[in-house]
Amino acid sequence: MELVTIVIALALIEYSVFGMLVGWARGKYGVAAPAISGDPIFERYYRVHQNTLELLVLFVPGMWMFAHYVSADIAAGLGVIFIVGRFLYLRGYVADPKSRSLGFALSFLPAQILLIGGLVGAVMSLL
Repeated sequence: MELVTIVIALALIEYSVFGMLVGWARGKYGVAAPAISGDPIFERYYRVHQNTLELLVLFVPGMWMFAHYVSADIAAGLGVIFIVGRFLYLRGYVADPKSRSLGFALSFLPAQILLIGGLVGAVMSLL
């Protein structure tokens, strides 16, 4: 479970860095708080941060469930793919929102596998 804890911590650190990038973009592109629109590049950083939060709601509990009921090592591996996917999503989305697909897939799919796998594992354990 240590690997799972480390991967979750890294995912949360990545999310924190994305938040700092939103603050940096806010200053660079002159979008004063509390506004969340203005410069298109700022809005891209903001959307990456928000979308990452939306996926973390699935990812973190999914990691714990999958690790507990299925395999901690596989959960950690899927978690690393999620983290890399989020980084690729950031790079793609900021450069051109149309190029975010690979990063989105590499983070959305592992989160779904963890969540559904954890549910199946729990049900199988119950039976």
